[in-house]
This record gives sequence, structure tokens and C-alpha cells, in this order.
Amino acid sequence: MPLFKVLIADEMSPRAVEILKAHPEIEVVVQTGLKGDDLQRALVGVHGLAVRSATKVTAQILEAAQSLRVVGRAGIGVDNIDVKAASRRGVVVMNTPSGNAITTAEHALCLLLSLARHIPQATASMKAGQWEKKKFEGTELCGKTLGVLGLGNIGRIVADRALGLKMKVIAFDPVLTAEAAAKLGVELVSVDEVFRRADFITVHTPLIAETRGLIGAEAFRKMKDGVLIVNAARGGIVDEVALAEAIKSGKVGGAALDVFVQEPPPKEHPLLALDRVIATPHLGASTEEAQEKVALEVAEQIAAFLLHGEVKNSVNLPPLPGELRERVQPFLDLAGRLGELASQLTALDGGGIEAVEIEIAGEVADKGSKAIAAAAVAGLLRRHLDVPVNEVNALLLAGERGIQVSQISRPQAADFTSSVSVRLTGKGRERFAFFRGTVFHTGEGLEPRLVQIDRFLLEAVPDGRVLILVNQDRPGVIGAVGTLLGGRGINVSRMQVGLDRTAGEALQIWNVDGAIDPATLDAVRKLANVRSASVVEL
Repeated sequence: MPLFKVLIADEMSPRAVEILKAHPEIEVVVQTGLKGDDLQRALVGVHGLAVRSATKVTAQILEAAQSLRVVGRAGIGVDNIDVKAASRRGVVVMNTPSGNAITTAEHALCLLLSLARHIPQATASMKAGQWEKKKFEGTELCGKTLGVLGLGNIGRIVADRALGLKMKVIAFDPVLTAEAAAKLGVELVSVDEVFRRADFITVHTPLIAETRGLIGAEAFRKMKDGVLIVNAARGGIVDEVALAEAIKSGKVGGAALDVFVQEPPPKEHPLLALDRVIATPHLGASTEEAQEKVALEVAEQIAAFLLHGEVKNSVNLPPLPGELRERVQPFLDLAGRLGELASQLTALDGGGIEAVEIEIAGEVADKGSKAIAAAAVAGLLRRHLDVPVNEVNALLLAGERGIQVSQISRPQAADFTSSVSVRLTGKGRERFAFFRGTVFHTGEGLEPRLVQIDRFLLEAVPDGRVLILVNQDRPGVIGAVGTLLGGRGINVSRMQVGLDRTAGEALQIWNVDGAIDPATLDAVRKLANVRSASVVEL
């Protein structure tokens, strides 16, 4: 009699069913297209759920699935799965991050070649009975410069194949060292240098706050005339309205897009009306080989977990025994926030990361220091990679990107019962290199606190939208910032200051409720005695 029941809720290769049915302990049910109450009823008594992108695994669905132990996503993204809700329910969420990397990279290259040689347009012309040889004169790739934005799994494959085409490859990646890039045969440069130097630009970053609209009107102004743009990553990274205008003006020679902000895009979308635009309906992972590969992987992973407790490609399972995790959880959260803060300030100030040192001091040092260090590195990397990052895979991913990670455990912490520190080193790093935090016992329970950034001591809440600025320690600066924010309707929930009396400088941290748009941030930077200002999201 089967011990476990697995529901396959989306269309997958039949081989996934075969793999699961090969184990007599597993009963397999295939029901696709389920939603809402129908999905909830189908999950009664189910231990494993296999999905692609169609089925939405919401908190409500998870609450009803009392027997569920694991959700397997046949693909990279887990946007259709409420991972936090799954974690609260004790459900492991797995994905298959490498299964479709080659297919997606190959599609990006197909778009690049088609764009350079006008292949879709020439085909349409031929089928219309035309012979317009002169009209479709193309561009060679050999000897040209390809700019790759993001050197994750897919970006690396694209770079490797482009080098085989004898292209010069330059790339921007905020969490890859120049040495690691050099081993790939790629020159690591700033994002602005990619814009200035590249003849072709291809996008392979995740869609986060920092990359939304990354290629927009300002970026186009920095690019070469006639540059060609490829986006097979995520809709929204390229500003579609700005791209249409840049193509119409002749600044951009053409674009090839596999993804859009709205999918499918409306028929009247401005890009679809342009001859110099190639568009495909999100086909990046749509090959028979890739779909079979991810289906096989997710079936094998679900079976291994249910039968043997083996975990592979989990996006939420911590490397800690359950009884210890509850005690260490506040420091895992703290470490992750310190890493996220360091990540965003590093990206904003343009510094690269070569090494990160995590120090866990005090009582918590002997209770899970490795997991705490991994949580800090996960926070550092998460916003910049095209695969999910957690405590399980963070150290491996950092090593692949040439970032040296060291961990120090100390039995005593200065000033606090326990503390976590993150120190970054890298070429050109002069500020925002050291972050320290602790956990306070408050009336609300255990809460993280940021107690030091570089030479500035303070007590701030690392949560939500935060304005961080450095200024000369002069009267009136705090009032000027507060007045400016208030005048623009931005509510301040908390504000803290740290001083460096020797240097005559102060660091201000403002927790705000409203959005701080670029114009407001620019206005803050222009205030008297303000030296720098940045906004981060935690």
C-alpha cells in the first residue's frame, strides 16, 4: 500500500509520472488546471505537489493542504508559490534551477542572431513575394562587443557561446569578482561602461527594485547609436515605452524580446508595431529537452525527499535541526537583513565585493553560527542572482562568483549578549563596508537592531524602506531633511543618528512609510552639508 501521495497539477513530461510510479511507496495523481476550491479538495491527503507556473500555490491553498510536505516547481522561478506561507506550514519548496538554463541561453542567442541579420523580417518579405536583398543588410557578430547584464547560470552560458562566435564580451554583475569573470573570458565592468561600449546588450538579471527599468531613457542616451537590445530574462527590466521611442529615433537599431511587463502584451503595444522589433511569446524555456529535464528533476527530487528525506534545490529549508532553528531564528533574520543592507549599499556606491567576513559573537555563536553566516551571505547575494538563494546554497554560489567567505565565532560579544557583524572587502571599497547588529528583547518580542555601520554607532530598525545619508555634523541638517520629506508627503516612522566626532560627520537613518522617488532623493543629496544619500528596501 502506498505511503505517500503526489499530485502533478500542471502539464509535464510523462516521464515525471514514470519516475514517481517506479516507487511502489508513492501513489501518483495527475489533475491539471485546478484552481481555488477544486485545488484544495485535490490536495486532501497529498504529501507532494509538482507544479510549473500555471498552478498558484497560495497561503490559502497551503493552509488547506494539511498533509503536504513538499512542493516541487519544474523550473527556476517560484513566483507562483507563497514560499513564506510554505515555510510557516513546514512545507519544503524545491525548484530546478539548472534544467532550462541552456535552453534559455540558446534562445537569447537565437534572438541576437536573428536581430543582427533581420531573419524574421526577411522571411516575412520572402513569403510576401518580395526579393529585398538590399533592405535586409545585416551586421556581423564577429569582433563586436557583447554586453551581458548578469552573469548567473544563463548569462554565463550566453557569454561562453558568444566567445565561441569570436565576440568580445563585457559584463556587469554586482556580486562577481573581476578574477572570477576573467576565468570565464569576460571583462567585468560597470553597468554604465556596458552601456557605453557594447554593440549588443543582452539582459540576464532577476527583476528586483534595482533592475526594474534598468534599461530606460537615461541608459539609452549613454549607448552607441544603433545598439541592439535583447531581453529574454524578465519583463520590466527594459522600459518598453522608452525602448519604443529610442527605436523610433534611430538611437537603438532594434530589439528582440521574449518577455514583457504584461504577458501576453496588448495588441496595440507600441513595440509590436515596429519593424525593427522581434518578439516571441516567452519561449526561453520552451524546448522539448528542457521541459523533460525539469520534469525529471522535480520528480526525482520529490521522490528522494519523501522516501529518504534528501533535499536538493530547496528555496526555504535551513541547514538546522527544527528544535534549534526556533532559538536561532531571530539571528538568522538579523543576518539576512545585514546582508541585504550591505548588498544594496554596495550596488549603490558602485563597489565590488571580493570577500565577506561574518562574525557571530556571544551566546548564539555555538548554536548555529554556520547557518547564521550562510543567512548573511544569502542576503548579500539574493537580490542580484537569477536563481533563488537561501542558507542552503549561499556559500556555494558565493564561491562560484569568486567571493571569499570567512566565518568567525567568538564566545563573547562586546556590549551585547550576542551580535552579528558583516565586513566587506573589495577594490575601491572605502565606505559602507562594515555592518553590525543584535537582537533586542522588546514588548513586541525579539526584534533585530542595526547598531553600527562603518565607524558610526547607533540603534536603528533594519526594516522596510530606509533612507541612509552621511553628512557633515552641522546644525540644521536633520531639520532640513525632515522638512523636505514632510513637504513631499513622506511620513517618517523612526529616525536615528550616529556620530563620528573625530571626522565631524554624522550618519542618519530614516525609516519612512512612503516611496522616495529619484527627484526626492536628488533633492536630499543637494541639501547643505549632505555628502551622500541612498534608499534601501529591507
